[in-house]
Amino acid sequence: MSDKGPWGGGGDSGNGSGGGGGDDGPRNPWSMPPAGKRGKVGGSTSLDDFLKRARTGGPGGGPSLPANAGRLWLAAVAALILVWIAFTSFHSIGPQERGVVTMFGKYTGTLNPGIQFTLPAPIMRVQVEDVQNTRTESFPAGGNQANLMLTGDQNIVDLAYSVRWNIKSPEDYVFEIKNPQETVRAVAESAMRAAVASKNLTQAIGSGRGEIEADVQTRMQTLLDEYQSGVRVLGVSIQKAAAPSEVDDAFKAVTAAQQEAQSNLNTSRGYAQQVIARAQGDTTEFDKLYEQYRMAPDVTRRRLYYETMEQVLSRADKTIVQPGVQAYLPLPEVRRQQQVTPEPEASAPTPQAQSTQAQPTQATGAAR
Repeated sequence: MSDKGPWGGGGDSGNGSGGGGGDDGPRNPWSMPPAGKRGKVGGSTSLDDFLKRARTGGPGGGPSLPANAGRLWLAAVAALILVWIAFTSFHSIGPQERGVVTMFGKYTGTLNPGIQFTLPAPIMRVQVEDVQNTRTESFPAGGNQANLMLTGDQNIVDLAYSVRWNIKSPEDYVFEIKNPQETVRAVAESAMRAAVASKNLTQAIGSGRGEIEADVQTRMQTLLDEYQSGVRVLGVSIQKAAAPSEVDDAFKAVTAAQQEAQSNLNTSRGYAQQVIARAQGDTTEFDKLYEQYRMAPDVTRRRLYYETMEQVLSRADKTIVQPGVQAYLPLPEVRRQQQVTPEPEASAPTPQAQSTQAQPTQATGAAR
């Protein structure tokens, strides 16, 4: 037996390639394989065989597509088309909504509430807008910021207000203005500054607030209609109107003084009305009395005299003495009144005492 090297032994001397003629020993890796085991020149590779078997379902158990694969593809495409038509052609419009329809970007109409049908997108598109929703814009936007404006008398007022609006024409709202909300805010700011500039400070923070609100609403609606914005202004409300915080204390003092002056003026006017009414009453009574005097002068003079004496004597202490009648002087009662009411310290009789002493004589004369 001959030795075998790593590339095959000497083997059979008849093998010109140096390799063994049988399969009983190692072979040279660079030697040609036996004729029965050589690959076919120009044949297909294993990848081509795999793909062929996958298409034809050949031997080897490889995967194969069903014979009706084309029909399945057509059914899937048809289902997608139906879903696309259903979602882009049928539109549910709510009671408070309107749908703006465009064909290739051009406006063609407005859809009313209900289930509506249009051509599918992108041929026709529908933009739904809520026309009954009330939108509110607050100024200033931050809430706690100052919003200073100049009044007609060159004073500064801090205003906080809100504007309520909705959509009047959906087609104009969609196509005529680019940013509706920003447009409404800009128009409201401009209208409010113009309205405040026509009022003085007292009117802006007091009695003129209602007029300012109505003026701003009118100005806004006029300007938005000129823009053809499709916006309706529902109302303007001023929440705060005050002087700037830097001069708020001084302004409050001025306001308090103005209110006090107004109160005093109202009090004086009320007193004047009372005096005038009393004078008018006296004048009317005098006219009636003068008419009676013209008809009976003596009787009127006597009645006036009696009424005057009745008013004078009703407030004085007096004693009435009639002729032929014994007069009774209530001395105990007089003494008791003197003890209750002390006499004046002056020794000389006062004019009031003298008039009191003279009253009995006058009363006696009146009685006679």
